[in-house]
Amino acid sequence: MAFSALGYQQAIAADGTKVVYHIDDAQVQGLKGLRNVRNHLDVSPGTKIIVVTHANGVDLLMEGAKDAKNNTEYAPLVGALKSRGVRFEVCEITLVNRNLKKDQFILDADFVPSGVVRVADLQYKDGFAYIKP
Repeated sequence: MAFSALGYQQAIAADGTKVVYHIDDAQVQGLKGLRNVRNHLDVSPGTKIIVVTHANGVDLLMEGAKDAKNNTEYAPLVGALKSRGVRFEVCEITLVNRNLKKDQFILDADFVPSGVVRVADLQYKDGFAYIKP
């Protein structure tokens, strides 16, 4: 479906921008991804953002998780973004595959049956833009 520039702006204004950030490796994408989300909201505070994690990306939302390079804890950054309306989701297939339990994750985490399916549904069914930091 093609929009004219004005039509596109009207559609965004009416519905708001929706973005899914896809994290599958916390050590590579964690801190960078959280900074991207923060900067995104600083420039466009009305954006609806969902961060979907799976595979090694779920480590971002585990209790006590830190960035290995500079020892920055993820939880306070996640909490600050959650307070701005960002939703953080963990793949339950990953929990099974890695023998993890939900109580190992910070309270700001929500759980979805499949991270990959969730990313696809958000893009295709719900019209979310896709970003992989």
